[in-house]
Amino acid sequence: MANAYFINSYKLKKGSSVPDFLAAFENLIKEYASKQKGFISCKLLVNGDTWTDIGIFETLEDAKSFENPTETNVYAEKFYSFLNFNSCRSGISSVELEF
Repeated sequence: MANAYFINSYKLKKGSSVPDFLAAFENLIKEYASKQKGFISCKLLVNGDTWTDIGIFETLEDAKSFENPTETNVYAEKFYSFLNFNSCRSGISSVELEF
């Protein structure tokens, strides 16, 4: 059972290419996030112009470590280049119940 969810919600910068954003997101997950301690999976959702990504980690500590990396990487920098940071909301939640 997954124990922690790292949830981000954001809008893209005006004029951003959605296919390029999706490629950057996929590279970030495949080349960086999936290799982090406790990573289980990730989902990318969209509702209108609001995007939400949900990273699932084994423990709350693993999710917190992912949220606060010790160094930057090219995959994250490319992904961040698409985001409208004024619209960003992030949080980590632990699983209380699962059915």
